[in-house]
Amino acid sequence: MKVLGLDFTSAPSKRKPITCVESSLKGCTLVAERLRTLNSLEEFETFLQHDGPWIAGIDLPFGQPRRLIDNIGWPANSWEEYVGFLSQRSAEEFDQILKGYKKDRPKGDKQHLRRTDELAGSKSPMMMYGVPVGKMFFRGAPLLAKSLACIIPCRPTDSDRLVVEAYPGIVARKWSDGSYKGESPSKDTTARKMQREGILSKILSSSLTELYGLELHMEGISAETFISDPKGDRLDSLLCTIQAAWAYSAKQDGFGIPADADPLEGWIVDPSTQGA
Repeated sequence: MKVLGLDFTSAPSKRKPITCVESSLKGCTLVAERLRTLNSLEEFETFLQHDGPWIAGIDLPFGQPRRLIDNIGWPANSWEEYVGFLSQRSAEEFDQILKGYKKDRPKGDKQHLRRTDELAGSKSPMMMYGVPVGKMFFRGAPLLAKSLACIIPCRPTDSDRLVVEAYPGIVARKWSDGSYKGESPSKDTTARKMQREGILSKILSSSLTELYGLELHMEGISAETFISDPKGDRLDSLLCTIQAAWAYSAKQDGFGIPADADPLEGWIVDPSTQGA
């Protein structure tokens, strides 16, 4: 099975592209084979149309919190419906809608978490600045909907192009006790590089088998490719690949996603969130 891991950005460019690791999965053996970059959202959209079968783990929130959707009155019959509704708005309008919603809410209740965010320790998809996952949702989710791929659990179809939500932070935290990346290469430190080395060492060891039931090998990509990237985008895409491969291995068990997961919100695939 072809397995893809993508570290998404809402405004990809040659300087800050969407990074993708392409791998193959046979049994429990995952082989990382190629690193590629996508320099625009148009390239990402085309990428999603590539013939299957494949499964992709993409680091972007697929949905918004159910509480927000209900409170604000967005169409709620399906994930595709409200994502389509929002895609008709501009980025500025989406930002203003969220600002208006948050304005008079009490401190601590301005940005809701999805159920999966609470379990994974990820940021609210309403967050537009700092860690702009809200912008990632706004740019990425409509393209996922447009692709007609099987978006699990938001829009399951019989397509052999499978897409699951990944979050590399939850993988990295299993083996890292500090920061391993930063947006400014000039501020990269020896400590961060050691963290990247440590994470990579663990996922190439029996530790990965113990936690994910997988054995990772590299063919055509060197370890230094991931260690030398101060922004951590390459390593994050590899961690997304691991989550996608784990989800595919658990496909007979709903890709590791609880049966009662809210399709409007989406779900981060990882053993840490399975059955929760």
